[in-house]
Amino acid sequence: MSGPSVAELRAVAQPHSTMDRNSGEHWAGALYMRKLSIYVTWFLAKTPITPNQTTWLMILCGLLAGVVLALPGLWAAVGAAVLIQIYLLLDCSDGELARWTGRTSITGIYLDRVGHYFAEAALLIGLGFRASEILPDWYTVIGLAAALGAILIKAETDLVDVARARSGLVAATEASAEHFQSRGLGLARKAAAALKFHRVIQAVELSVIVVIAALWDAFNGGVAATRVLVVACLVIAVLQMILHLISILMSRRLS
Repeated sequence: MSGPSVAELRAVAQPHSTMDRNSGEHWAGALYMRKLSIYVTWFLAKTPITPNQTTWLMILCGLLAGVVLALPGLWAAVGAAVLIQIYLLLDCSDGELARWTGRTSITGIYLDRVGHYFAEAALLIGLGFRASEILPDWYTVIGLAAALGAILIKAETDLVDVARARSGLVAATEASAEHFQSRGLGLARKAAAALKFHRVIQAVELSVIVVIAALWDAFNGGVAATRVLVVACLVIAVLQMILHLISILMSRRLS
């Protein structure tokens, strides 16, 4: 089966505009997943699979991670974390395959965003069921509320470009997110970004924390650590949703 070399593929599929961007690239992608994904993309480039089909596989892995996490036991948490790593791998490869084949599309971008919404929501919902020990109770509600918060945070970001498009403006730049009407607010945003507490409710980070909580629960019995985690996720989601909205309204992204 002939095809491009990995070096040829990397030159097109992993351009500097992707690898060097300040936002949009997950830290795990930059740290290790892009080093692995190029080989998956090299294999996919030799098959009939399309970039959008790869994205659908990514979405499926994200949803399955939430389903698996809802199950009891340490191995369910480990399984969910592995599925999230596959989700991240495919999240890297779908774009790489699109750039190599020249099949980038608005549909692909849309599906990619939908996948991120679904994966984070599914994981938080699964965490709620896990904390409830399968039968729904208030922890299930807390997980659902945290999932809604995570979705709304992403919606706040995406709605910036919706508002700008409806006003006849181009998409917001990364620089506009760093400029605030108040210097104090800008410093507060930098401090919050340095703490990175918002990452607790993001799929990759949450899947790792879930395994740590599951280890604690396996050692001590019960699901106390998992229950503390799901409550913490809700608190962080609500706090981040409010702070993110203020950040957008006080920045230059809407001007």
